[in-house]
Amino acid sequence: MNGPRRKEDEVRRMMDTPHPVVPADLGPRAAALGARMLRRSRITRRAWLLLLIAAMIACTVWAAATEPWAVPPSETTPPLEGW
Repeated sequence: MNGPRRKEDEVRRMMDTPHPVVPADLGPRAAALGARMLRRSRITRRAWLLLLIAAMIACTVWAAATEPWAVPPSETTPPLEGW
């Protein structure tokens, strides 16, 4: 017997055996699990969004307070007076 034929026979033998009994409450349990997973992912997404917004606000306040884009005055040469 060749390989594909042997595998096909094994699958047929497995399919001929009696199938296991499925619990009656499997559907509601699966739906409840899916709802929990969806709720958790939604809460996680909202938490990350709030964290991102808080970081943006903090960065904006810091930038407004320190003005990092302004060039600091040069202190290497004395000011020229009385030319």
